[in-house]
Amino acid sequence: MAIWIILAIIVVIILAVIGIYNGLVQSKIKVDNAWSQIDVQLQRRFDLIPNFVETVKGYMNHEKETFEKIAALRTSWANASSVSEKAQLDGELSSALKTIMAVSESYPELKANQNFSDLSEELRNTENKISFSRQFYNDTVTIYNTKLEVFPSNIIAGMFNFKARDLFKAESEEARKNVKVDFGNN
Repeated sequence: MAIWIILAIIVVIILAVIGIYNGLVQSKIKVDNAWSQIDVQLQRRFDLIPNFVETVKGYMNHEKETFEKIAALRTSWANASSVSEKAQLDGELSSALKTIMAVSESYPELKANQNFSDLSEELRNTENKISFSRQFYNDTVTIYNTKLEVFPSNIIAGMFNFKARDLFKAESEEARKNVKVDFGNN
């Protein structure tokens, strides 16, 4: 009788370990999927930018520095591999795009341009999707990281070398600031 009780306890422990392990794997896959969604939307934005910049360039010759920064950010994006690197580049790009959008307000001909209007709307929609994707990613990472910390899943996570993931956050102070637009320096 004692042997059956011991075997039942061992089976229950094994099933618990399998269940916890599978839960951790599923959470890890959800985090990877959530990151993939951000990556897709950020890539979409980077793909829209060359057309947007070309449309705006003819109207804003004095914004050459901003256009060069955007080009450099696109190059850096292609070489970035970590969440924190991409988050930093995303913040810098958002800041540059806000500058262009703010400066465009002083160009009525540009605002009336259908291509500019279409691309602006497309970028706004993409920004909304990026914002939602970031929030979903951070929620998913928080759930995953919590599983890595709470008992008893922290024991299984440690045994199988599960690692915490970084949240997607603004890395630079510049990304947290409002964009300052000065029309006096034309």
